[in-house]
Amino acid sequence: MSQTHQHTPHHGEGGHHPDHGPGGRQEHSDGGQAEILDLDAEVLAEHIASITAWLPLKSAPRQIVDLGCGTGAGTFALLERFPDAHVTAVDTSAGHLQLLREKARARGVEGRVRTVQADLDSDHWPDLGTPDLVWASASMHHMADPDRALTSVHDLLAPGGLFAVVELAGFPRFLPAGAPESRPGLEERAHAATDSFHAEHVPHRGADWGPMLTAAGFTVEAERTISVNIEGERSAAIGRYAYGSLQRIRGVAAPALSPDDLAALDELLDTNSPNSLLRREDLAVRTERTVWAARRA
Repeated sequence: MSQTHQHTPHHGEGGHHPDHGPGGRQEHSDGGQAEILDLDAEVLAEHIASITAWLPLKSAPRQIVDLGCGTGAGTFALLERFPDAHVTAVDTSAGHLQLLREKARARGVEGRVRTVQADLDSDHWPDLGTPDLVWASASMHHMADPDRALTSVHDLLAPGGLFAVVELAGFPRFLPAGAPESRPGLEERAHAATDSFHAEHVPHRGADWGPMLTAAGFTVEAERTISVNIEGERSAAIGRYAYGSLQRIRGVAAPALSPDDLAALDELLDTNSPNSLLRREDLAVRTERTVWAARRA
């Protein structure tokens, strides 16, 4: 996503975001991914809002670019925070951008949003104007060449403009440590089983963007890590968010899990089971987001 929250997968936020990216790689179907991005935005809305409020801006931005916008978590948080701003929302997924446009119409802000479908790993970026603020939540880690992308953002920004990069510690955790009762610690083992996949496909996830931002010519003015811990009773969406997230993790982790772990995971994902994630009352969302605010001189 992001964030106090991309996905901010992204987001945007995007987050875990489920990994959504402005680059050319889409590891999962748009449909399931869009649902996760929407749940991420719903569950973490107040965290996204706290990040937009924290940004060290010298004046309210009028032109904003949301890179790797996903289905619009960051876009709509920015539109709400800055009522005079216009946002150019950029993503590789036509499906995500279509959903974002539909949301903009439903909220009555379509006149303040422009969508651009683009692969930001290409040599030539489309014309994105001269923004005062560029926002990238859980999207920079998808870039094949992050250093080149950071330089492109630097060149895009207006002098004195701000670049906000939100990075994830990884997928959120949802289950208590002793769960499920039949296979305690299952969630951590499932995450561990995805590590080699993410190391290969998303090597920059969880990166420290500070030195890379400095190397690209930015001045990093502020950095903040936000711990998110939302108890399940605070949001009815947490069960669906946990279900969608662990379903996606299963797709990657299954070959590396023991038969007993896979059976326990499948029971959590069986909507007819009394032990289904959707029926548990002990879920929470636990994750971390780090945000860097970097200025172009």
